[in-house]
Amino acid sequence: MKRIGLLSDTHAYWDDRYLKYFEECDEIWHAGDIGSLEVAMKLQEFRPLRAVHGNIDGGDLRRLYPEKLRWDCEGADVLMTHIGGYPGKYDPRIRNILYTYPPKLFISGHSHILKVQFDKTLGLLHINPGAAGLQGWQKVRTLVRFSVHEGSFSDLEVIEIPR
Repeated sequence: MKRIGLLSDTHAYWDDRYLKYFEECDEIWHAGDIGSLEVAMKLQEFRPLRAVHGNIDGGDLRRLYPEKLRWDCEGADVLMTHIGGYPGKYDPRIRNILYTYPPKLFISGHSHILKVQFDKTLGLLHINPGAAGLQGWQKVRTLVRFSVHEGSFSDLEVIEIPR
C-alpha cells in the first residue's frame, strides 16, 4: 500500500505545511503549475515526487516534468496532466487518450477547483486537488491525501488551508 499526497497549482508559493500534511505519505504527486524549481526541489527532497508541468511553468520545469505522465501505482493505471477537464467535459488535448485507453485514476489541475468524481462512462476516478498556492480566486487552498492498494483507492482526505 502507498499513501499519496496530491497537490496542484502552487504557482511558486511554498508553505511548510505541505511537509506537515504529507508526512505520512510515501510519494507526492504535483499536477502542474508548480511555478518554480525551488518548490519542486523542496517537495522532491522530502518525498519522491511525480509531477507534470503546467501552462505557467517555464523551460526549466518543462525539461524536468512532462505534459502527461502515465504509470502504474500499486496495480492502478494512473494518468496525470495539468489541463484535463473533468468527466463529461474533458479537455480536447486529453480526451482521445481517455476514451481510447482509460486509466483507473485520472488526475488534473488547472481549474483551482477541488473535484473528486467517478466517471461511470469510462470507469475511472478523477481527482483535481484544487489549488495549493495563493494565485487565483479560490478562498481555500486544498491538498488531497489517499491510499492506493492492489489497484484500489481508499482513505481519501481533503486538507483545507485558509488563504
